[in-house]
Amino acid sequence: MKIAVLSTNPDLYSTRRLVEAIKQRGHQAVVIDHIKCFVMIEGGKPSVVYKGKPITGIDAVIPRIGTSVTAFGCAVVRQMELMKIFTTVKSQAILRSRDKLRSMQVLAKSGVDIPKTVFAKNPSQVNELIHMVGGPPVIIKLLEGTQGVGVVLAETIKAAKSTIEAFYGLRANFLIQEYIAESKSADIRAFVIGNKVVAAMKRQGAEGDFRSNLHRGGEGYMIELTPEEEHTAISAAKALGIKIAGVDMLQSDRGPLVMEVNSSPGLRGIEEVSGIDIAALIVAYIEDKIVTDENDTVGV
Repeated sequence: MKIAVLSTNPDLYSTRRLVEAIKQRGHQAVVIDHIKCFVMIEGGKPSVVYKGKPITGIDAVIPRIGTSVTAFGCAVVRQMELMKIFTTVKSQAILRSRDKLRSMQVLAKSGVDIPKTVFAKNPSQVNELIHMVGGPPVIIKLLEGTQGVGVVLAETIKAAKSTIEAFYGLRANFLIQEYIAESKSADIRAFVIGNKVVAAMKRQGAEGDFRSNLHRGGEGYMIELTPEEEHTAISAAKALGIKIAGVDMLQSDRGPLVMEVNSSPGLRGIEEVSGIDIAALIVAYIEDKIVTDENDTVGV
């Protein structure tokens, strides 16, 4: 098979590992910078042009779409879906996961437990919003934030008001969530492929930082999930329609709470901590599913 990795940088760890795994399993690998693609829209002839030539001969694609280029990246993935190319994650699933508000609504509707969350546009309701999620303290999170950027812990009503008013002043969209004190600045990243958790790690925030992201100085170590945590991770990925996902959860007194489902989860942290060849498992998933080709154009 000829498998393409959509990535703006071939030197990124995750991109390199996927290319290595594709080649090691006997397939042809190609990296396509989706930002440099042209989407050709023509009746009955959907195509994607890259480096001056229409893309042809691709059997499967692994999208690695950055948050800053979500809309255009998804347009490229959607076009490839129309071209009947197998994709490990559909364009609609990427869009759904990147919209924090929408993803929370979908997870809640599906019965997946999440932290109490409120979204509003009226700054006069600040006190009410804070108390609705059991605060203070509260977490204030930008809808477009990523890797811990745009996430603030407000420990007092005054601090929460100041942050909320500042975000309103910038016309930024944000969520207010309850603070789960018992998680102790740690979370769980479960890596889901298909209907199975293939690896999991606990991430502990750096001293003095409530955020546990490895990009922000947190540390990770391998753990074994409880049956409830494993079920929650699989249910969350399924609810958002993401076949290969990084599901982030908090351990709370009322059970696991899903914070986010990442449709382009990084491989470095989970592979280094677990010692599991996640990239190879992703390629194996393609080999298994491309036979029956689970992709379709419904909802494109």
